[in-house]
Amino acid sequence: MITTDFVPGSPCWLDLGAPDLPAAAAFYGAVLGWEYEPMSDGGEDMEGGMFRKDGKIVAGLGKLTEQGARSAWMIYYCVADADATTEAVERGGGTVRVSPRDLGEWGRMAQYSDPLGGQFAVWQPGKDTGVELVGAPGSLSWTELYTSDAAAAREFYGSVFGWQYSDMDMPGGEGTYTLITPAGQSQKRMQGGLLELPRENLVLTGGRPYWHPVFDVVDCDAAIAEVTGHGGSVQMGPVDTEDVGRLAVCVDPDDADFVVLTPPPN
Repeated sequence: MITTDFVPGSPCWLDLGAPDLPAAAAFYGAVLGWEYEPMSDGGEDMEGGMFRKDGKIVAGLGKLTEQGARSAWMIYYCVADADATTEAVERGGGTVRVSPRDLGEWGRMAQYSDPLGGQFAVWQPGKDTGVELVGAPGSLSWTELYTSDAAAAREFYGSVFGWQYSDMDMPGGEGTYTLITPAGQSQKRMQGGLLELPRENLVLTGGRPYWHPVFDVVDCDAAIAEVTGHGGSVQMGPVDTEDVGRLAVCVDPDDADFVVLTPPPN
């Protein structure tokens, strides 16, 4: 499971790039019960801010500014050295989208694409280690990569983060799901998975791999009703999966994808 004891290679932050910040804040407020806190500098509003759940920071929101980019969630993984990670990305055939840069005393970040185009980021913590709430309703509980080449993804991310992998069969014989655990950690720290899909099924990105977050919710069906009632849509589900829970793959009004999941009772 994901915890706030962030070890190298574990997800520690996520933010959404959206074209309309008030609309995105309203949507996720309705679906996940988040409160939006705009950042300000010298009394002037900046183009971004933080989402909070029960007073704790769960994600960031920023203005989508990259030309031609789609609205999407960006997941950041904790690293001890962003420069060394950048070198590992390049050795593995990935691309540096944003070179390592300092964000004041808070930390150091960089953004990349894997060899097939899947986008991800890293955070080298300073004063700020990451989100303050995970694994609870309205917060991140899992990360997931859809890719057209699972073997290549395993090799690349393993070389960058040292991730450990284990495989499980999908229900109904629908393929293999690869589970991800940070280097040197037990499977209790399992944090995400990757799934191979045909390129034609990766419709949101025109065939390019993409990561998305999974958010815990108390009631999956109620969350879906809020998604569709506020201009979003459901790509898949809801479905019940043994030992996982009830889940649905959703898309917000700007086509950013995410999953809502109600875990099974303890």
